[in-house]
Amino acid sequence: MWRVKSKYFFVNLKGLQPKSIQSTIMKAFSVISISIMLVLGIVLYMRFSTMSREETVQSTRKLMEQTGENLEDYLVSMRQISDAAYYNVIKENDLSARDQDIQARMNLLYEANRDNLQSIAIYDSRGSLMAAEPVAAQKEDPDVTEQDWYKQAMEEMENMHFSTPHIQNLFDDGTLRYYWVISLSRVVELTDDGVSQLGVLLVDMDYSAISRMMNQINTANNGQHYYLCDSNGEIIYHPRQVQISDGIGGENSKTAAKYKDGVYDETFEGEQRKVIVNTISYTGWKLVGVIPYDTLAAGTIDIRYFSILIILLMAMMLVVINRVISLRISSPILKLNASVKEYEAGKKPEIYIGGSSEIRHLGHSIQKSYEQIDTLMKKIVLEQNERRKSEFEALQSQINPHFLYNALESIVWMVEGERNDEAAFMITQLAKLFRISLSKGRTVISIKDELQHAQSYMNIQKIRYKNTFSIVFDVDPNLYSYCTVKLILQPLLENAINYGVEGMDGSGEIRVTGREEGGSVILAVSDNGIGMSEEEVSLVLTDSNRIHKRGSGVGLVNVNNRIRILFGKEYGLKVESEPDEGTTVSIHMPAVPYTEENRKRLEEGTAFYRDEMPGREMREKQR
Repeated sequence: MWRVKSKYFFVNLKGLQPKSIQSTIMKAFSVISISIMLVLGIVLYMRFSTMSREETVQSTRKLMEQTGENLEDYLVSMRQISDAAYYNVIKENDLSARDQDIQARMNLLYEANRDNLQSIAIYDSRGSLMAAEPVAAQKEDPDVTEQDWYKQAMEEMENMHFSTPHIQNLFDDGTLRYYWVISLSRVVELTDDGVSQLGVLLVDMDYSAISRMMNQINTANNGQHYYLCDSNGEIIYHPRQVQISDGIGGENSKTAAKYKDGVYDETFEGEQRKVIVNTISYTGWKLVGVIPYDTLAAGTIDIRYFSILIILLMAMMLVVINRVISLRISSPILKLNASVKEYEAGKKPEIYIGGSSEIRHLGHSIQKSYEQIDTLMKKIVLEQNERRKSEFEALQSQINPHFLYNALESIVWMVEGERNDEAAFMITQLAKLFRISLSKGRTVISIKDELQHAQSYMNIQKIRYKNTFSIVFDVDPNLYSYCTVKLILQPLLENAINYGVEGMDGSGEIRVTGREEGGSVILAVSDNGIGMSEEEVSLVLTDSNRIHKRGSGVGLVNVNNRIRILFGKEYGLKVESEPDEGTTVSIHMPAVPYTEENRKRLEEGTAFYRDEMPGREMREKQR
């Protein structure tokens, strides 16, 4: 039945076409990968484009904020000039009595700020010129009361008023030149011959200063520009101001003047653009930045190239990844097929189990079929092994006959060589070894006896191995009077010799240490031998079926189990090892004083000392 089933599996596996499976997988992954790649490329492009637009807008806003601060500083300085003229010149002097003093102070104020000023003038309520600087000659009959700056000042007396740019046409300086100015006007209180009356203080600011500030930021030639308008939408500055004045071009300043500070999308003369508005303090002026959508799109060209490059790189990576994935998926089928072929060829390999769940299930099914036959074939052998294991555990505390044979052979060799002293010493050590090994059938002995047994064992081994290694015992004498399981150090020492220091040509060292820690006894056997890997360390105390290369065969698993059965699962062995560094096996036991009563309780399996009276309290009591 099994043979038919395995043939069925084998035939089906041979009928599979790994190459076609691989190509199908590659095609499927390629379609999926290309779709993901395109979607990801589009998303990246849109994301970076959005970030580029936002960065352009943010940089424009920062530039406008800086320019707005410069304009505000300039306008504040003009306000300060107006305040100085009013409070330091006009209010402190009578216009009729101290003309020369007023003129001198105004001249001083003008000279201190002439880089930003065109003129300073004082008019009375009828529009008559009272004082002016730098010239005092007014043109014939200019009716200032009809000019906008004068009307604004008289209509709203509590405020200062900034006009739009205009040509200054009040004074005749003999040069026949005309200057563009922005007028700052305010109502002031004049004292003329002791009589108080209202008048207007006019400060003409040089428009070129504002023009220079705006020209500094209007350097782009991609359609992006900045302009300045008042609260009514009248343009104060525009890079295409001449064209707008001539009707060649236009600007959506009327609408921009109604915007609050922020970013807006608008369409003007068929062009979509972003408009950024920033209000200039004290004046109500609007600093407006215009970014056409075409300009924003032009900034994403580099992003397009970058996205294309990313997509190409991803395509190359996906080709490799698709190849690897297809191989990983089809590889388990090929490995399973190969393991079945080897098994049918008479070999006994492990049936490959891996890959997808279907392949794993197929592998498990084949493996289970083979295991059923192996189980039937090994049933009798297993029964024999179980009986031997029972006998082995019964004899686990006895000395290895092979060790005894070698020891006696060494004694004969010493006697024949007339090395009587060494032979006598070895016989003495062997006698001590037997005495403690028997221990009148006891399982629990004192740590002192266990150490004596270990020392005798190592004395014999040193003679056998011709002192090719050293042994050091460093155990606290206070531990001698505590209980221990019989013959737990010897297997550790035997392992240290056989798997640690053997073959080290005299450089091997084994140390037996002992200390008390937190109510527990810790005995440790360390060697500076070849050590073990982490995987081997993890199996030392868990795999009881490991095959012992040599030695008594009383493995660490059995020692660990005996300690845990006697003292509890919280005690036992701990193994630490590093390749080429050495190995340390620690024995952890409770600190129970060795008395006849305690020995009997432990051998009977009583948990008295763990649950009812800790070892520390009992030691204090016995002392």
